[in-house]
Amino acid sequence: MESSILDKINSPQDLRLVPQCELGYLAEEIRRLIIETTSRTGGHLASSLGAVELAIAIHRALDTPGDRVIWDVGHQAYAHKILTGRRERFDTLRQHGGLSGFPRREESEYDAVDSGHSGSSLSYAIGLALARDIKGEEYSVAAVIGDGAMTSGVAYEAMNQAGHHPDTRMIIILNDNDMSISQNVGGIASYLSRLRIKPGYTHVKGEFEGMMRTMPGLGGGLLRLFTQVKDSVTHALVPGMLFESFGLKYVGPIDGHDIPALEETIREAREIKGPVLIHTVTQKGRGYDFSERRPEKFHGISAFDSTTGKTNKKSGEVAYTERLSDTLVSLGEEKSDLVAITAAMKLGTGLDAFSRRFPRRFFDVGIAEQFAVNLAAAFALGGLRPVVAIYSTFLQRALDQISQEVCLQGLPVVFVIDRAGLVGEDGSTHHGYFDISYTRMLPNMTVMAPGDGDELARMLRFALDLDSPVAVRFPRGRATMIDGVGREPLVAGRGEVVAEGSDIALLAIGDMVEVAVQVRRSLKEKGISAAVANARFAKPMDPEFLTGIASGKKLVVTLEDNVVAGGYGSGVLEVLGGAMPGATVIVRGLPDRYVHHGKIPELLEESGLSAAKLSEEIAGYLDRT
Repeated sequence: MESSILDKINSPQDLRLVPQCELGYLAEEIRRLIIETTSRTGGHLASSLGAVELAIAIHRALDTPGDRVIWDVGHQAYAHKILTGRRERFDTLRQHGGLSGFPRREESEYDAVDSGHSGSSLSYAIGLALARDIKGEEYSVAAVIGDGAMTSGVAYEAMNQAGHHPDTRMIIILNDNDMSISQNVGGIASYLSRLRIKPGYTHVKGEFEGMMRTMPGLGGGLLRLFTQVKDSVTHALVPGMLFESFGLKYVGPIDGHDIPALEETIREAREIKGPVLIHTVTQKGRGYDFSERRPEKFHGISAFDSTTGKTNKKSGEVAYTERLSDTLVSLGEEKSDLVAITAAMKLGTGLDAFSRRFPRRFFDVGIAEQFAVNLAAAFALGGLRPVVAIYSTFLQRALDQISQEVCLQGLPVVFVIDRAGLVGEDGSTHHGYFDISYTRMLPNMTVMAPGDGDELARMLRFALDLDSPVAVRFPRGRATMIDGVGREPLVAGRGEVVAEGSDIALLAIGDMVEVAVQVRRSLKEKGISAAVANARFAKPMDPEFLTGIASGKKLVVTLEDNVVAGGYGSGVLEVLGGAMPGATVIVRGLPDRYVHHGKIPELLEESGLSAAKLSEEIAGYLDRT
């Protein structure tokens, strides 16, 4: 097609006017736009490429935005954004002030919920459908959930609830691409694999049941007998039986790239009384050779060269995650009882090398963070030394297990919390700025954050030598190297002085140590002498160290990339409030709101945590006092 079809589409109403023979060309145009944009902005490429036809079919078959569509996580929702009036702004994807990489209600009436974590879509769907029925309204509800999210326990809780409401109309579209982020694991992955090779079952079953109903005198009895026999067959042998046992009407598997078939199936599902699950099979990364061959690499990727598929990483840079990877392999060589656990993030958390070197001591449990922590507690009870590697934002989902299964029993489980603090373009659902607060409040827990990359390796060794729960948090991206960090040995609760100063003390933890060094430099130009401390520990805190560095200072400023409430600075206030009642302490961290997406320096500036903003504030305070 010479003229662009996509340029004429500003809403799903326009999409419904496109002749069916042109939809394949439209899908190609959407894929080109997604590839071109994410090559500049980064983003979740492979998942969205695999769901282009799904988005087209959904918006043609349903009357959106009146009908509600919930995209689980939102990784696959780029085509949805493009088709719902955001095409012209799509080049601002994940940029500060631009489009979010995930569905956002404030962004469009077509986004039914704000989504960012796996597994919640089915709960939203049954809740919206029940609310619709209670209010006597008329609209359809559809949830699009990836096969990886089906390892999440909350998805089964929602299906169980849906089975209690057999007359409540809702559609579940299972986007089965045989991958979440890393390769899918567990029983549900094996089950779906078996379904994919038996696509004719649903059709044959329908014809057989129809034939028996027409048999005079015997049809009803035979059908009941058939149903009893069918229900006794194991789930492993009968496609769809697992979902039907929850009370869902199962349809599929069908080709998730066949738009006419998808449209027809969704339209039919709208008319079915009760919850329906449509099982679609798609290809993650479809339409872009590099992402088809390496879908895990292109799941969430930074800016890249679209012609070569290579990311624009600066040569010589080493990320914190790489330091973790190297250190865990070394520790695994030394400690035969060391085991590593992650939740569908083997590559993202840097455990791939460990899994290859020690396959019997590596466990990927799927998107099941609660189980991951419970499993670690059991390993600790069994005499092993478990390391649980999960992103900060996802570990929140297992807070009860951290408390009840690990800390209550004082078990030696090490949590390595990646993506702590601000993560940048993924935005509010993925920032990790609560972990100091939610780990520091728990009894028996030690909470650490390295000031640079070398210190991360030392902290992991230190953590494994403790016979108690430990959390080690570190940021996304480059592992900094800072002069003065790591000169003193690790002692529980004690920080270290990175630079001396006489006027004020800057107490910084983790990623903010580098910012504190920059603030000190700026204040020196204003004639203010600032000491800088690398806190190392958010819990416990050594009163002797804190009073020592605060003594004789006009002002103590704490810096953290965690929310202020319950964070590191709150702990300093608690200690100095008792030991040095006259000390003036300013606590600076992230604000009491959800921070949106953008580059990390932009978000620090916006939050008042850039070196320039902090030095200006501190100098102004000293001038006034």
